[in-house]
Amino acid sequence: MSVNVEGRNNMIKENLDAVNGNIQAAALEAGRKQEEITLIAVSKTKPVSMVEEAYACGCRDFGENRVQELCDKCDVLPKDIRWHLIGHLQRNKVKYVVDKAYLIHSVDSLRLAQEIQKEAEKKQVDVNILIEVNMAAEESKFGVSPDEAENLVREAAKLPNVHIQGLMTIAPVVEKPEDNAVHFANLKQLSVDIKGKNIDNVNMNVLSMGMTGDYEQAVKDGATYVRVGTGIFGER
Repeated sequence: MSVNVEGRNNMIKENLDAVNGNIQAAALEAGRKQEEITLIAVSKTKPVSMVEEAYACGCRDFGENRVQELCDKCDVLPKDIRWHLIGHLQRNKVKYVVDKAYLIHSVDSLRLAQEIQKEAEKKQVDVNILIEVNMAAEESKFGVSPDEAENLVREAAKLPNVHIQGLMTIAPVVEKPEDNAVHFANLKQLSVDIKGKNIDNVNMNVLSMGMTGDYEQAVKDGATYVRVGTGIFGER
């Protein structure tokens, strides 16, 4: 059994080294510094033991899709982990996650932002969020349209305990990563446009985009967070 665990540990380390090397190369090609990009290890459906292995390799940012899984892992893993909620957030689950998530990536409606405000007030916490934008207009994906994004930012910015840090998108699954370049570039431009409006209580410092299949392209197009699961932990 120990051989298997050690083998898996080596796999995670090798994968992390490879992903970080790819990020560095993509950043260099784009004239950026690697330090500008944070790798989120997407640990959804993965056991605590695998998160511990990635943690031992230096990972501190982990992404979860489901509130319950994030809460369960948060309770038993080191407290310096930054937990990112990257999956769709239902309003009835907000109360469980507002004081556990370092960043909620998937705010896609004013009603959700208002629920986050309500629960944040109760628990006396400030909550950092990203606005999720459906750049490719995919019916199967959540997120506001690019045209609606600025209005949602303006309305959510009025909530005192909710702090918008930037934008997030989930790009289509494509065979060639460069096919998503248009969506990444457009999200970057949208963030620049919104930043130029100087809206109170709004930062546009974070661009969360790019996953296992296209994170290098996302880095070239301005991502500050990339979300990599399979590329680190292997297939589910």
